[in-house]
Amino acid sequence: MARQRRAWQRMLSGRRLDLLDPTPVDIEIEDIAHGLAFVARWNGQTRGDFAFSVAEHSLLVERIFGQVAPGCDPRWHLAALLHDAPEYVIGDMISPVKSALGMEYGEMDARLTTAIHRRFGLPAALPAPIKSRIKLADRVSARLEAVQIAGFALSEAARLFPLPDVSMLDGLRITLRPPAETRSAYLSRFAALMELIDRAA
Repeated sequence: MARQRRAWQRMLSGRRLDLLDPTPVDIEIEDIAHGLAFVARWNGQTRGDFAFSVAEHSLLVERIFGQVAPGCDPRWHLAALLHDAPEYVIGDMISPVKSALGMEYGEMDARLTTAIHRRFGLPAALPAPIKSRIKLADRVSARLEAVQIAGFALSEAARLFPLPDVSMLDGLRITLRPPAETRSAYLSRFAALMELIDRAA
């Protein structure tokens, strides 16, 4: 009889998250914040003494989302903060690797996203206009990162990460700091957003 392959990961919280069938009860924000603070964007191929983590990227995307969708419901700010949350267990794959892996990676990402959204009171599928604005904020962040820390020429970044208005980049700077600081900032922003959501309820 063939032995069943292990498909779960044990988290520092003690939770066991099944990657093939994730449930909201096994998801904790502390695990997400910790994992994302130690996952490097761009496979770590960035300038500086610290990696630019997915947690730092997520904080930046949520900030940019506030600029592209001013006055938006705090729930959608939370969705922006959590937009890459599945990467706390499946890592940050650069686009060429995602393309090579095909549907399996995308399906796993979608299952984890659904469980994470349900855990924190968000709809499994975001409204299309909100999803579009989060994607735009994500692209603004990617273009900024590409030029400021990932070694891309301005022309190359403009071609790979087109924006409807380059003024969206004005005033934005990349922050590099130790993982513990980023983890703390991520948790603080999460707590602030949850407080705003509770007040609005």
